[in-house]
Amino acid sequence: MNNLWSTLLAGAMGGLVTFGAVKMLETPKASQFQEQQTYSKQVNYGVTPMPFDFTKAAERTMSAVVHIKASESKESAIQRLRENHNVNPFQYFFGESFGYEQQPRSGTGSGVIYSSDGYILTNNHVVEFADEFEVTLYDNREFRARLVGHDPSTDMAVIKIDANNLSAIEIGNSDEVRVGEWALAVGNPFDLTSTVTAGIISAKGRDINIIKGGTPIESFIQTDAAVNPGNSGGALVDVNGKLIGINSAIATPTGVFAGYSFAIPVNLVKRIADDLIKYGEYRRAYLGVNVVTMDTHVAKEYGIPFLQGVLVSSLDPAGSAAIAGVHENDVVTKANGKIVTTTSELMELIGRSKVGETMLLNVVREGDSREISVRLNPKGNN
Repeated sequence: MNNLWSTLLAGAMGGLVTFGAVKMLETPKASQFQEQQTYSKQVNYGVTPMPFDFTKAAERTMSAVVHIKASESKESAIQRLRENHNVNPFQYFFGESFGYEQQPRSGTGSGVIYSSDGYILTNNHVVEFADEFEVTLYDNREFRARLVGHDPSTDMAVIKIDANNLSAIEIGNSDEVRVGEWALAVGNPFDLTSTVTAGIISAKGRDINIIKGGTPIESFIQTDAAVNPGNSGGALVDVNGKLIGINSAIATPTGVFAGYSFAIPVNLVKRIADDLIKYGEYRRAYLGVNVVTMDTHVAKEYGIPFLQGVLVSSLDPAGSAAIAGVHENDVVTKANGKIVTTTSELMELIGRSKVGETMLLNVVREGDSREISVRLNPKGNN
């Protein structure tokens, strides 16, 4: 009998332990589910909540992004054919238009309202072939526009419409943008007006060697927000709807979005746009150096210890840097107090500087650190 009661008591205790274990396992699940619900609403980065609901940013941006139709007039098309006359070896056999487009060219893209009185930012490649421009606003009003200025070396352009009280975009600060932050691309891909896509900032200071000729400045913000033909010249904004870049290019084997897109950082955009509006051209400061990003191979080739920075491989003797005392094989580590680790970062900082300003360079020469003040002059006027 004693054995029977012992067996029953052990069974009851076992059942209680099992029941308690089940309850213990159930409680964390309920708590975990509650935490996931909260997490799905917002994530806090420091003191600034980062919403997954981008409606406010989209609303603030869409009214400032326009559709641009760029066209070549018939007269310009005829002139283009005449200019190509001397470089077409088959013209005598097939006519002077052989191998060239006979019809005026046209294309579409996007633009961003820079000021309430009608100045609009876009890409050079959206407008460079054209002399007639039609702008459609978010509210469907249409305007003729004129070209204010363009700069092929940065792929930037400004056009102007005769209108007032427009919804100008709020300007952000591309220096403060961090890799991993959310961003929205707003534009008109495939003529689908007012299209918004989202992604994260994938990289900064990216040089993809897409701007050909001259001395291009490429220091793109890379994002995985979907950008396609027609998005060019449109806005890349942060989660508050502030402009952080002008969408310019995509990396693609097919001609459409394949994972990464690239935007000109707004701090460089502002510098170029202000010059185009004021002078009709970008007045670019000239440092007069050829530079390469330091890595193990460069350090070995030049016989110097490796450190992060940009190596001065050669100088223009009449350039601003040489006059100020910069030497070949100097390694630039900072410019105006900002750490420099790639050539694109240095070129962007130079591009953002004005002619006549002084740039403070931190360089390492034969193991010694020093500061050199360089007065930036225009090319050919040092």
